[in-house]
Amino acid sequence: MLQLPKVIGHRGAAAYAPENTLASFREAWRRGATWVEIDVKLTADGVPIVMHDESLKRTMGVDRLVAETPRADLPAEVPTFEQAIVCFAELGLGCNVEIKPCQGREQETARVTVGTLRRSWPGQLPPPLLSSFKDASLAAAREAAPEFVRAILLDEIKDDWRQRAEAVGAAGVNTNGKRLTAVQAVAIRKAGYALSVYTINDGDVARALVGMGVDCVITDAPDVILQALSSR
Repeated sequence: MLQLPKVIGHRGAAAYAPENTLASFREAWRRGATWVEIDVKLTADGVPIVMHDESLKRTMGVDRLVAETPRADLPAEVPTFEQAIVCFAELGLGCNVEIKPCQGREQETARVTVGTLRRSWPGQLPPPLLSSFKDASLAAAREAAPEFVRAILLDEIKDDWRQRAEAVGAAGVNTNGKRLTAVQAVAIRKAGYALSVYTINDGDVARALVGMGVDCVITDAPDVILQALSSR
């Protein structure tokens, strides 16, 4: 089964530093995280960058779509995927790489993401985990680079969850921790999948989820959750 840490910093340490930035990754490391979760999408000129939203407005204050913006026109605070990887190597951080394509670029984003990992991922770090809400992206990643382990992202566990996971060759299920039930957690673990939940910032909730069988908690506040789980 896929082996993950108990805690992963969501977009770095988003409770303390601007999400998906090098500063956030360093803050996650300072607060005890050994892995972080990031989002990768493509610029207008096909450069993989670390950014969650379709637009730059919420995080960078620039009212412009990522898909229409070349890398050279992005704010300096937005790291390329390769810059993020260099930072991870410096800090010794593992990474859950979420493929977060702009609409219509599901397969292209997956191929560029795994191509970058093949070229740049440091051998001294644990192998990355790929995840996505887009089944087409996971399928493309599997075809282009089957050696990278995949997890399917599901906001809600529905009856077809296992069928979808098997279709993309997933080894893990990442899901919304606020919607997960104990019955669902047992079924996922019994089926042999690693189970991660997002985005949990309350220590009591994290302890309850781990008690249900959750392997990994993805959080904006890794120090809070690490402390909560250490006191179980």
